[in-house]
Amino acid sequence: MLLIALSFLVPTTAFAAVNLEEGWEYRWGDSPFTDEGVPEWVLGQDSAQWSAIGFPSNPPERDQREHVWYRIALPDGDWQEPVLYIYSVDLIVQVWLDGRNIYQYGTFDDDGRGRFEGWPWHAIPLPDDFGGKPIYFRIFSDYTDIGLWGEVSIMERPALTLFVVENSLKALVISGFSALIALLAMIFALLQTEKRSFGSIALFSLSSAILLLSESQASQLVWNRPLLWDYLAAGSYYMLPVAMALLLEQWFSDRRPWLINLVWKLHLAYAVTAIGLALLGVVDLSSTFPVFDAFLLASLTTVTVVVVRGFRDLRIEQQVILAAYGVFCSLLVVDMAVAHGFLPWGRVPVSWGTLIFSLAVVMISLWHYSRTQQALHRLNLSLEQQVTERTRKAEALARREQARVRLLTFENEKTRVLNDIIAELQDCISLNQTFHVLARRLPELCSPLRGTLYQRVEDGQAYELLTRWGFAGEPDSLRRLETPHGPPHQSHIPARYSEEDDESWSEWEAGVDGSLCLWINLHSATEGLVTMALLFVEVPREFASDGTDYGAARLFQALSQGVQKIGIALSSISLREELQKYSYEDALTGLKNRRYFDQLLEHESAVALRGDQPLSLLIVDIDHFKRFNDTHGHEAGDSALKSVANMLARHFRDSDVVCRFGGEEFVIIMAGSSAKAAYDKAYELTRAVRIMPIEHGGFDLGHVTISVGVSSWPECSDSPDSLLGLADRALYRAKEAGRDRVEIS
Repeated sequence: MLLIALSFLVPTTAFAAVNLEEGWEYRWGDSPFTDEGVPEWVLGQDSAQWSAIGFPSNPPERDQREHVWYRIALPDGDWQEPVLYIYSVDLIVQVWLDGRNIYQYGTFDDDGRGRFEGWPWHAIPLPDDFGGKPIYFRIFSDYTDIGLWGEVSIMERPALTLFVVENSLKALVISGFSALIALLAMIFALLQTEKRSFGSIALFSLSSAILLLSESQASQLVWNRPLLWDYLAAGSYYMLPVAMALLLEQWFSDRRPWLINLVWKLHLAYAVTAIGLALLGVVDLSSTFPVFDAFLLASLTTVTVVVVRGFRDLRIEQQVILAAYGVFCSLLVVDMAVAHGFLPWGRVPVSWGTLIFSLAVVMISLWHYSRTQQALHRLNLSLEQQVTERTRKAEALARREQARVRLLTFENEKTRVLNDIIAELQDCISLNQTFHVLARRLPELCSPLRGTLYQRVEDGQAYELLTRWGFAGEPDSLRRLETPHGPPHQSHIPARYSEEDDESWSEWEAGVDGSLCLWINLHSATEGLVTMALLFVEVPREFASDGTDYGAARLFQALSQGVQKIGIALSSISLREELQKYSYEDALTGLKNRRYFDQLLEHESAVALRGDQPLSLLIVDIDHFKRFNDTHGHEAGDSALKSVANMLARHFRDSDVVCRFGGEEFVIIMAGSSAKAAYDKAYELTRAVRIMPIEHGGFDLGHVTISVGVSSWPECSDSPDSLLGLADRALYRAKEAGRDRVEIS
């Protein structure tokens, strides 16, 4: 009930959007296509044949035409990720911009026709330079309507997602509420004597719930199967009159029951036939809606006459349900009028009718339940009060003593354990080692509270369970928390508490829903503040008992401060680790630097001598790099360096080490590779670089070539220590011989 109230009371968010309401033109028929498959009409050479229209839907003088084109000039604007949002299209559509097909929904055959594919909303990505350009819509429809429907606007993609969710919130909440009513009604149908009445209410509530869910725009976010959702919507929509007619048949058994019986049987037959023929492909699902709407209007008129004549003879709860159903039907008729163009476009709150009907059922159920329970309540009230009072006092005393023991235990141990943890963390070399310490020692720090610890993975997109404690015999915790929008909300722990404070521990505990979430943060030189781990601890219910306020608050405050100190220790380790990384990494290319190469070559030379394994060395130089810099600029030169570096990183094995030697020179250590294998690898590299495009600022700057010098031990040298000089001389010969080649010493 609270969720329903909030969904109606929360104000609508204003989204930055440009509605395309003016400047539309249309043209009946279908365009011929050029040899390249481009419609001639999108080339903009026959503007005199287009006609203006207020909104791109149902142009005049259709005369059973099934093809129409619309166009409009897109406005200018400052957009980051623009999309063209369309509420719906009857029935399938192609979108053309700058002579390119940028979007298509449905399949067009050689005659420009196609089958119904559902009524989804559309989010059409727009290029950055769309401003001022005409956009064309090619549409086929053998339905009663043809063209775009509802709303057409330009907005940011993230804003569109929020827009869809907000517009669907009321329908989703009411759908869930109606599904709950359906479940309860089914249970009552099994347990109560009025089985058919409760069964009819269950069928109506379930159909309403499925209808609201299927027709909500958010359903497309849950599962992008528009045609499936339309089948669900059609089936539930067609079953609504069946459910109500079954209920009315019992209530009006003395007033033309055969007429109401005929109504629900005909509607049931239509639902089965229409859905069955659509599934078999005999008819399109879209063509079944107009027929049903006309059938439903006739049925409502017939049933209304019967209901009005016998309304006064019904019980009050039956009258309330019929009144609620009348409101629902009225909104449904208005929605049908909008759908068929008899009324201008607008969002009809059909969900309100469902909500009113569900609330009517709930209120009647509560009224009956209240009357049934009153007598029993009066008989047991006195005894329950005595038992409750004694139980409350005993439980309060037990909780107070348990909380006192836990608080004393925590106060005595927290300082020692925390200092031990900080000392162990300071001994760690890397952040990965710290998580083993935290997984082992945090349960002791949090004792006697039970909890879980999650570690950050995938750059903060998720957190994986590292350890849990205190849950013996209980279900496992979630192994993974998906956090694409950031970590869960951190619990606020008051900075200080005293007996004079207006806010008590009981009030604060009531707001944390039984558990606390504490972030273990560290400060990174590159990423700033990073939440490396999440600590969840459960708040025992006995901590909310009288007399424990100040101690419980102090306990959790101390735990929060301990987590902050752990974060400071982790920040120190992270800074030390990042400094070490920078000392061996080239900032521009991300490859290892000259310092790393010198140390590694010495190590690999010793390993090669000890194991009698071959060792090869390649020096790569970009040809005429100074001329490239002078022609395109140093920023373009940096792009060329990074492109070549990326090619080198992809080209060699994981066991090979690629380093930037300086300037435009790179060096590769190939442990275990012979001279021939190194030469072949270098030759393949020159071919790959020769055809690799260099791009900068969105422009193609052409290609660069490389020269490579190769040396190998023991084939080319008596000692691995001389490989660098030999490879350098081989590189010099490659440049003297005309560049873009490989030379071996």
